[in-house]
Amino acid sequence: MGWSRLHGLFAVYKPPGLNWKHLRDTVELQLLKGLNSEKQFTPQEHIRFLLAPTEGSERKELTLMATNVPVLSEHPLVRGPNYTSVKVGVGHRLDVKSSGVLVLGVGHGNKLLTDIYNAHLTKDYTVRGLLGKATDDFTDEGRLIEKTTYDHVTQEKLSRILAVIQGSHQKALVMHSNLDLKTQEAYEMAVKGLIRPMCKTPMLITGIRCLQFAPPEFLLEIQCMHETQQLLRRVVHEIGLELKSAAVCTQVRRTRDGVFTLEDALLRTQWDMHSIQKSIQKVTPRVEAELKKYQTVGPAQRDLVGHPAS
Repeated sequence: MGWSRLHGLFAVYKPPGLNWKHLRDTVELQLLKGLNSEKQFTPQEHIRFLLAPTEGSERKELTLMATNVPVLSEHPLVRGPNYTSVKVGVGHRLDVKSSGVLVLGVGHGNKLLTDIYNAHLTKDYTVRGLLGKATDDFTDEGRLIEKTTYDHVTQEKLSRILAVIQGSHQKALVMHSNLDLKTQEAYEMAVKGLIRPMCKTPMLITGIRCLQFAPPEFLLEIQCMHETQQLLRRVVHEIGLELKSAAVCTQVRRTRDGVFTLEDALLRTQWDMHSIQKSIQKVTPRVEAELKKYQTVGPAQRDLVGHPAS
């Protein structure tokens, strides 16, 4: 019963400073512990004829007597654990410095990870920036390259730059989708936010806005696809340049990956078999609905383009 309920996708919360490989290994180990401790060993018995003292005999004579003896060949100390390995797949990865929603797959869920990847679903991030300095790796921990002033930077100027970024990326999304928005069907798909690129593309930002502005700090919300966390840090750096200042990224946190949100992400204390089983059961209907929508939209978009996706 334990393994039969461990097929699907679930999300965990990756804290900053933890490598995704170590996280995956920890989850695999916890699942193995849960699976191997689920069924307690109850030894079977068989009848053996053993020598035993004859009752009532003063000379201590021995005779063969039928005795129930446990069969130890199935004992865990003899046979070993029922499960020795569990493969946990990792979806869109997070680098060491980043935190947030990380989707994992177990059992048949490993195939679903491929289906989710091919669906080109968007992800949400909150990204913190710090004005006034630039570093070699775009983070506040990198080697300092320069310091700048930022007194002239206003939230209005920042919002204008964010609008330009979003507009340019939306044009790129339409270009990579190979759709002609002059057609009614394509226009309706664009309004509903259903347009997807026809293949792997550079990072595409489908939405970006400022959540907080308290110089020198600011907080952005970014909706994107095909990103890496380092590319998001570069965006903060480029925003600083556009503001005629400089900026570094102090935090990258993924708040949504496709249908998975922070509410779905299991904390470290919940990385056990029963919590993971419950999470899989909870999110499976949403995953199936999203993939079904993609299976409907994908062919429709390819029909509008007039040739299959590459």
